[in-house]
Amino acid sequence: MYVIVVYDMEADRTHLMLKLCRRYLIHVQNSVLEGEISEGDLATLKGEIEDILQEGESVMVYELSSDRLLNRTVYGDDPAEDSRFL
Repeated sequence: MYVIVVYDMEADRTHLMLKLCRRYLIHVQNSVLEGEISEGDLATLKGEIEDILQEGESVMVYELSSDRLLNRTVYGDDPAEDSRFL
């Protein structure tokens, strides 16, 4: 499964969500991560997201059954390309 995670948190707390999501996904923009993830890992990630969130913060998780269903256009350098070959 392919997911995109977008979060909006207090500036001094963004490192918490970034650290969590980087365990599963590729960091592609300031508050955006994406990548392939198993259904089990996604369930774990969602539970951990709920544990971290505080009042007034939000996370959006977009789920696709495959990255082949995603039309992704990047203008400029693509940070995901570098991460895939490490």
